[in-house]
Amino acid sequence: MGNPRKPGGGRKVSKPDYDPQAALQKQVKAAVSLYGANAHSSLQMIADQLSLNPIKVRKLLLTAGVYQSTTADRVQRVFNAHKNSGLSHKEAITETTKELNLSKASVTSYLSYEKGVYFPTETDHSNLSVGAERIRRMRKREKVLEELRAEQREEALWVAVVKFQGYKFRTYSGPVFSYSLKKGRGDTYTKELFIDRRENSKSLAWSSVLLAFHNIPSIGSVVDRPKALGDIRGVTYIYAMFYRFGLIDVPEKAKEKMDGGKG
Repeated sequence: MGNPRKPGGGRKVSKPDYDPQAALQKQVKAAVSLYGANAHSSLQMIADQLSLNPIKVRKLLLTAGVYQSTTADRVQRVFNAHKNSGLSHKEAITETTKELNLSKASVTSYLSYEKGVYFPTETDHSNLSVGAERIRRMRKREKVLEELRAEQREEALWVAVVKFQGYKFRTYSGPVFSYSLKKGRGDTYTKELFIDRRENSKSLAWSSVLLAFHNIPSIGSVVDRPKALGDIRGVTYIYAMFYRFGLIDVPEKAKEKMDGGKG
């Protein structure tokens, strides 16, 4: 009879210091950073820079919660429904493939990593959390603007105004400003925008915003200056907001100054 196996015996670990969780999280951070740096970044472009394949990049972005597509939303919705019904991860994937008539590889490629990536709790100091949150906020804002441009309704405009609180706009002449809303009774926002520009704060009435909004159709797509929207108090700010919302276009010289805003 041979000697008993020593504890810890067996194959020697080739990379004892390798931490797969840390490595994966590093890749997530890198992918999120590249994805948020350019609105036109494709999965292939990011994959080329990180020496990964596009499917891997997509899973990294899904894990960070910043990637959206119709297919990804559908796969995740069906998969989560099966998981919530009590199925295991593997069983939920199998049922999802049947329901959507997709291969297992296709389904898993649209799911985030289940294990290995844990976001730090110190969100204020985490590049990943801050970057991912900024991208999520940007995507949500753009979706709201798509609806506004399609509907051209007051209700859609108000939703956009709410979503863009804290966004840094630039006026026709270049100065940066943002605005905030306050809540009244019933925990609903009051219809007044508080402009925060340097040390001076001003308020902008929602009725003024609506007045300018209804003047747009009679002006045309290119509005050459703020006053063209009407002799309205605070029209300089409204002009900048409408340009960012995609409701109006402005002269090329104005764009040079106004396109420097950051969300």
